[in-house]
Amino acid sequence: MPISQNTPGSLNAPRHLAIIMDGNGRWAQSRGKQRVSGHQEGANAVRRVITECAKMGVKELTLFAFSSENWKRPTMEVNALMTLFVQAIRKESKNLLENGIRTRVAGDISRFPKILQNQIKKLEQLTAECDVMKLNIAANYGGRWDVLQACRNLLNSYSKEPFDIESLDESKFTENLNIVSDVDLMIRTGGEQRISNFLLWQAAYAELFFSDTLWPDFGKEDLIQAFTFFNSRERRFGMTSAQVQKKDNQ
Repeated sequence: MPISQNTPGSLNAPRHLAIIMDGNGRWAQSRGKQRVSGHQEGANAVRRVITECAKMGVKELTLFAFSSENWKRPTMEVNALMTLFVQAIRKESKNLLENGIRTRVAGDISRFPKILQNQIKKLEQLTAECDVMKLNIAANYGGRWDVLQACRNLLNSYSKEPFDIESLDESKFTENLNIVSDVDLMIRTGGEQRISNFLLWQAAYAELFFSDTLWPDFGKEDLIQAFTFFNSRERRFGMTSAQVQKKDNQ
């Protein structure tokens, strides 16, 4: 059944929401379980949050699923995550299509197992024409990597023909990033208060909300709390409060 949009009360949803999904391992360990069970439960939270974000009017959702630093984790846990990723794509593809969620993976997928690379490509092709919400799964992604690969892309393109270096501006640079739109609100779950190399360029003016809720327990009420915080913020982008109010009243 297609998702119907309904933002609670008078809350305005952020256009682009980014979430650092933290706390799966601690959730499992606090229950005497293996860390992988926390990741499995975290996958249920992903499904829940995608649905709620689409209902509440979020236009773009970026989830930090696996960082370029996460390869340092125990091999058994990394392998379990790769398997879970494949299973989740197979299980959720139909729902994402039916609910109009255009899905792509942002990051260097070349290090992933071939079976996972193939599943990613199939999912991206399947949902390419969806237009209710854009979902970015950041996997083998790092903000510094994103900036570096944008620089490489620009250098490669400029090496083929003469160019005026002064013509390189923020807009042209942004076009070469894996994720091109600015983040309005970034949420981190699990009680930590850092952005951990996530969307460094795109989050330049993002509002930051840190939740103590471990990711597997994160749901609608947590989103409402974060959106309430977002609605309370005055986003000035370098202007004074008086200038913002005057602009809003025009």
